[in-house]
Amino acid sequence: MEALGIDVGGSGIKGAIINIDAGELMGERYRIPTPDPSTPNAVAETIKQIVHHFNWSGKMGVGFPAAIQHGEVRTAANIDPSWIGVDAVTLLTKKTGCQTRVLNDADAAAIAEMEFGGGRDNKGVVFIITIGTGIGTAVFTNGRLLPNTELGHIFLKNGREAEPYASDAVRKSKNLSWKKWAKRFNKYLNEIERLFWPDLIIIGGGASKKDEKYFSHLVTKAPIVPASLLNEAGIIGAAVATKYME
Repeated sequence: MEALGIDVGGSGIKGAIINIDAGELMGERYRIPTPDPSTPNAVAETIKQIVHHFNWSGKMGVGFPAAIQHGEVRTAANIDPSWIGVDAVTLLTKKTGCQTRVLNDADAAAIAEMEFGGGRDNKGVVFIITIGTGIGTAVFTNGRLLPNTELGHIFLKNGREAEPYASDAVRKSKNLSWKKWAKRFNKYLNEIERLFWPDLIIIGGGASKKDEKYFSHLVTKAPIVPASLLNEAGIIGAAVATKYME
């Protein structure tokens, strides 16, 4: 079975047709820069362009950088604030003509990683962190997802919010070495362990491709592994989530 997966990011919106039984892209992904400002209509038009690019008319899953509750956008940390309160499912279904599932982008990536990647067959508590423009999180216990955790916004012992202190965007903007940034990120991991005691931590997002540069500087009780699906996880997981549409 196939579905179209869309991953809405801070800098780009990308999509691909996915074999949702195998977790594989059926061809090249297609990417369009995220519009600025990233208003509901502008983003919806961009997604419509991707749908037309693939000449797609089936089910579509969209990973979105916000908490999504019953199809509605509840937060807007890395998207235009005019999205808050918007019924994203209704908007995108009307705009594209596709039956649409919308979910938090970190949850989408985590679903892919749990079904086809590093978390497969793990029945303990698995904490998945996506590092990029922000810090996305997903928590699974016995294979079941707790949606919309948004734990990139917890406050650390130094009084700083985690995301603007330890995201990959901060590393780049402050020109931090990987070692210096890893010390910041490790403070976040230590706080997560203190609160949740995961059995496994999976690191995804753009920084997952550079694990050799900073994993050696991370000290945790739980084992840490890079996400095996890398930047494709969000697209794959969004498409796979369509299997669970009502």
